[in-house]
Amino acid sequence: MNLFSYDINEKFKKSVAYFSMEFAVDQSLKIYSGGLGFLAGSHMRSVYDLKQNVVGIGLLWSFGYYDQLRNEDRTLKPHYTRKFYYFLEELDVKVSVKVDNKDVMIKGFLLRCDVFGTAPIILLSTDIYENDYLSRTITHKLYDANEKTRVAQEIVLGIGGAKMLEAINHKVDIYHMNEGHALPLIYELYNRFGDIETVKKHVVFTTHTPETAGNEVHNINFLYEMGFFNGLDLNTARNISGCKKSDNFSLTIGALKGAKIANGVSKIHGIVANEMWRDVEDRCEIISITNAQNKKYWTDKTLIRALDEHEDYELLARKKHLKKVLFDTVADQTGKMFDPEVLTIVWARRFAEYKRPGLLKYDYERFVKLMTNTQRPIQVIWAGKPYPTDTGAIDIFNELVHISHKFKNMAVLVGYELTLSKLLKQGSDVWLNTPRITREASGTSGMTASMNGSIHFSIHDGWHPEFAKDGKNAFTITPVDYELPFFEQDRLDNKNMMDILENSIIPTYYDNPHEWVNIMKSAMSDIEIEFDSARMATEYYEKMFNL
Repeated sequence: MNLFSYDINEKFKKSVAYFSMEFAVDQSLKIYSGGLGFLAGSHMRSVYDLKQNVVGIGLLWSFGYYDQLRNEDRTLKPHYTRKFYYFLEELDVKVSVKVDNKDVMIKGFLLRCDVFGTAPIILLSTDIYENDYLSRTITHKLYDANEKTRVAQEIVLGIGGAKMLEAINHKVDIYHMNEGHALPLIYELYNRFGDIETVKKHVVFTTHTPETAGNEVHNINFLYEMGFFNGLDLNTARNISGCKKSDNFSLTIGALKGAKIANGVSKIHGIVANEMWRDVEDRCEIISITNAQNKKYWTDKTLIRALDEHEDYELLARKKHLKKVLFDTVADQTGKMFDPEVLTIVWARRFAEYKRPGLLKYDYERFVKLMTNTQRPIQVIWAGKPYPTDTGAIDIFNELVHISHKFKNMAVLVGYELTLSKLLKQGSDVWLNTPRITREASGTSGMTASMNGSIHFSIHDGWHPEFAKDGKNAFTITPVDYELPFFEQDRLDNKNMMDILENSIIPTYYDNPHEWVNIMKSAMSDIEIEFDSARMATEYYEKMFNL
């Protein structure tokens, strides 16, 4: 079966299957939660642009991640609505996998290249009439909170994806695991090739997070009973995955033991990942390939034209227009009328405690003074989706909602998906990024903000140090000792952030607009090549696939 609508570029002819739990390629295809999906979506778009021989393998989530609505008091309300996608093409083959000693049927749906301008993507579903209700729920919700369902999803992605590619006679040279979720494919390949060294020649792995919660661990006996190891006996599974002495099975370690090479997603993350997994014997090498985003998809074309033609007036005029477009959404959701002349700061990404969405209000008295300053006013917008069962993150979100009622220049938006993300990046002046240092693997949202002239104001972590020239194309929050207690890190980071905001960013915006435009232009120019996903997609071939 020919999956491609384009002729493969000779430089990228090696056949690659890119396994990912989520892909964010278009607002209408709600099969993603956040940064991992945004990254995969940009990668798939650049595959299309470069005419690479890559096919995506994911899951077709019947209810998506969740729809972010509000309760009557405007607090967060996770809501689940069944989705239907009539632009997907049903494949005429089905495969089966064993989940918890039961045969589960899997149907494939193809997203053709020309629908959204991406690599072909095959999406797998168990939500079909051949299965009983429990089996159908496997592909209902992305990152289901139930452990058995979550592991079943990984079995379907890894083993089912490999079987689906075989069933449609699509030859694969390299299997790329975007995070450890697809790890069961290692054991499917082991059954085909018979030894782990041969398997390794065909597998590469990208690790995306230094967070403990992002590196899944399960009891190995539980995984064995679930069918995670695809019929291998437990001793063999232990031997090839490096889980010989403990019953705690790490998917990340399993991937590092089953791949020929792995990568972190920024230079700093490559260092952190090597330190995290330094004690893993016989693991593969971990290099770094810094994440990037697809400029063609994310940027406002008129803004880019103004930059290319050196029309500063047009650049500012377009930015104010984009702010007005964003502020229509703010007014619609909150009833607040924001002013395009006012400096607008946005914090928007997945809500998680380590990302510190509430750091700006840490010193509340100082925050109030900032928000009530009428001489040099600011507007602040928060947006992002907490994990639907992460009560701590949801509490932070709801606290910000309650605080926002006190200020006409503060908004907390819901529905943080591709469309809103693009509006926020194009319509903001400053993109605020506040994770605890060393906890940010990459943080790609700031890349697409910078592409649209929104100045990245960030902790010195993730991709930011590779890009930022402080005060020239970005602003950097002064680093602190990451070994300090969290409360002390938070206090110091808040103080340093507020000092820069009050003494540098706000005065530059209002008192030196010429300099502000120069910073915008530098950000847009400096981000253009190194952080466009064409560079990233090319690097994967050069450093991983063709190795």
